[in-house]
Amino acid sequence: MYRYLIIEDDSLNANYIADGLREQGAQVTVCGDGVQGIALAVGELWDVIILDRMLPDEFDGLQILQTLRAIGKTTPVLVLSALSATDERVRGLKAGCDDYLTKPFAFSELSARLEALMRRAQVPAPVREMKLADLRINLMTRSAERAGVPLALQPREFRLLAFLMQHAHQIVTRTMLLESVWDYRFDPQTNVIDVHISRLRSKVDKGFEPALIHTVRGVGYSLTDAPERLPQSS
Repeated sequence: MYRYLIIEDDSLNANYIADGLREQGAQVTVCGDGVQGIALAVGELWDVIILDRMLPDEFDGLQILQTLRAIGKTTPVLVLSALSATDERVRGLKAGCDDYLTKPFAFSELSARLEALMRRAQVPAPVREMKLADLRINLMTRSAERAGVPLALQPREFRLLAFLMQHAHQIVTRTMLLESVWDYRFDPQTNVIDVHISRLRSKVDKGFEPALIHTVRGVGYSLTDAPERLPQSS
């Protein structure tokens, strides 16, 4: 169930929006002034805040918006306003709003814009860590460890391991590695991949159980803790 906060001093407009959202199964809180609105916006978690640009007290919509962003609140905010001039829309966007809808508007458009905001907000955060068995790599620090023991990897070795980890339990071909790890669009006809795989094995698998890097004869390589599922693995 989505949670919406509506900060709007026009009670007819606020109730019109709230009723429509509740019919969709949402939980809606309506607030008619900026002082209470900023307290609710800061103090609770919301999926989207619907914020009137012009409010009758000391906090107008832009001030509320600027306060939220200043304290690190990233809640999506849709600003409603009777001010349709381009400069006003630009001010709202620069203050940190995610969308700007001018009055009067159709509820169907409001609903569509809210759905779009929630889709954007639900985009997964970038992966920072990956783990397989007791092997862990951190993409932010570009570090790796196995069973808690740091692995001293060269930049290319880390890139190779990260690619194998991203395709864990899958077979990666020589062409895939050349294109993704070495940025080659041709086969240089060297043993560069074999050499790096050998070095990586000595750091990732030597002294640890089970072995995680496997060769699939005639096909490529795989990083997996279930080698029995791979054809012709070694």
